[in-house]
Amino acid sequence: MTIVHLGRVEEQRAIVATALHDGHETRSSLAGQFALSPAERLREEDPYTGEWATVAPTYLVATRSRFEFDLNRPRNRAVYLEPDDAWGLDVWKTPLTPAQLEESLGCYDRFYEMARVELERVSSLYERFVVLDLHTYNHRRRGPAKPPAAPDLNPEVNIGTGSMDRVRWASVVDALIGTLRKHGFDVRENVKFRGGHFADWVHRLFPANGCCIAIEFKKTFMDEWTGELDQSRHQAIRAALAATLDPLERALDTCRTIA
Repeated sequence: MTIVHLGRVEEQRAIVATALHDGHETRSSLAGQFALSPAERLREEDPYTGEWATVAPTYLVATRSRFEFDLNRPRNRAVYLEPDDAWGLDVWKTPLTPAQLEESLGCYDRFYEMARVELERVSSLYERFVVLDLHTYNHRRRGPAKPPAAPDLNPEVNIGTGSMDRVRWASVVDALIGTLRKHGFDVRENVKFRGGHFADWVHRLFPANGCCIAIEFKKTFMDEWTGELDQSRHQAIRAALAATLDPLERALDTCRTIA
């Protein structure tokens, strides 16, 4: 079973997209050990982000569920062991064995090695590059019949820039936000999330030329309880992301350099 799907188009650009939580599959040896149903797991995953990621000339789409290992958390917290690790959910019927834990972490390590190699390839081709780290988040956690979370604290699109040099990458972030807003989205920065481990890892590995922007779309494009997709809204998000590529590439040329 694969861990990640790597895609490249012929015309390469200094833009990479990732969908770390798109995956729903788990290895068969864990199937009977989950206390959660597939529908319960899907509710906390990021379905359809893999389709959005394909707007970029290079993309990495995870195929495994975050409930097997979470690629957006540090290695020592990548496997949910306790309810506090997973929004209060009891993930396992019985605790994982040390061997099971190590196998999950081995998959986690292989993803990061693959991502490192791919980003080093992009880094060798371009003076600067940007990674669009695509995610979604729930806003109806109280139940399908309950009111959604307050819009003032839950923007339609949350841009996470917590681990980057915001001044240096201002033109890139502003180009992304501006383009999404032109497409009618409520976009705000660091309101709901500031970005996770993957963005921090990119910035530590490529401090001089890598800009990773965490992008969280509120699940207004689907029913987070049933999984039903609003196809028109889904395609509108994909189109808006595709429209950011040219402005992002132009903005990369205006970034401040590190002495």
